[in-house]
Amino acid sequence: MGKVVLVTGAARQLAGRFVRRIQRDPDVDRVIGVDAVPPEHHLGGAEFLKADIRHPTIARVLAETGVDTVVHMDINGTPLGSRGGRAVVKETNVIGTMQLLGACQKAPNVQRLVVKSSTSVYGSAPRDPAVFTETTPPKSLPGGGFAKDAVEVEGYVRGFARRRPDVAVCVLRFANILGPCADSPLAEYFSLPVLPTVLGYDPRLQFVHEDDAIEVLRIAASAPRRGTLNSGTFNIAGDGVLLLSQTSRRLGRPTLPLFLPTVMWAGTALRAIGISDFSPEQIRMLTHGRVVQTTQMRETLGFQPQYTTAETFAEFACSRGPGLLPPESLARTVDRLAAVLPARAARPSEEFTHDGGRQGHSLR
Repeated sequence: MGKVVLVTGAARQLAGRFVRRIQRDPDVDRVIGVDAVPPEHHLGGAEFLKADIRHPTIARVLAETGVDTVVHMDINGTPLGSRGGRAVVKETNVIGTMQLLGACQKAPNVQRLVVKSSTSVYGSAPRDPAVFTETTPPKSLPGGGFAKDAVEVEGYVRGFARRRPDVAVCVLRFANILGPCADSPLAEYFSLPVLPTVLGYDPRLQFVHEDDAIEVLRIAASAPRRGTLNSGTFNIAGDGVLLLSQTSRRLGRPTLPLFLPTVMWAGTALRAIGISDFSPEQIRMLTHGRVVQTTQMRETLGFQPQYTTAETFAEFACSRGPGLLPPESLARTVDRLAAVLPARAARPSEEFTHDGGRQGHSLR
């Protein structure tokens, strides 16, 4: 018999893609997708069980199906469609994870647990280190929103790992996932005709392509290859970084620099009319940025992303169509302005090593 894999959050696009991909693995015999609502996309030959992980019924699902690998992807920052609001999302993230881990603890067949987490656990603060490693403590713990949910989820996962040392646990901390099908709050922000930014800040950003996210989840859910280890906590990000100003030029979308209080007000207004989930944690990230080191992803997990941060953003930009300004003309205009500025102000953008290390001077 091959492996029996259970994937939570199957109604979301990324989880649905993973369900379809993991079925092709020769070692996998059965794939079960669970969610509180039926998916609008097809799941290939996988089974779908309507089950809310916030309820104890998830324990019965694990017991009756003989699941040995659990991939927990139902950890998100926004609700699915019209399915409740922030309160429902938090309950699913935190209470749902608690119920799922409790069910895994009682299920003797479970041998591997993969958790889709986020680099937002590091927060975004003005005194952050230039690069976060997996063991770097945040300068300021997230005080709310999805980032705080992710911190709580990881705390429960560590507790589960202590109680079930026989289960291989892998936590993947993803940078912002982008691609043609991205439906995250950051994707909504980049889709605005004009991008509100915080005056005086040009944060560094990292991205992960959807295809790379699927592949690294597959690696984490499989038996480790020779010379690798897929148990532990890993930062997942594409090579290099982009400045927020660079992303706006590549999109052809002008920026609107505003004072921080005005940006906070604008975010509240955008959320109120349903245009974008411009949360306070996202505003902090678009103010101070966040860069993580990915050495362990390569050397220990054995995963090499196919797309760099810049290539990921280029594919995303193509999927969103042209902005208000032609990117080529906008870039030429910026170059001309830089040419007439004093040499000190006209320093070129930073260059970064593949693990996010800085070479050159910060623009912040």
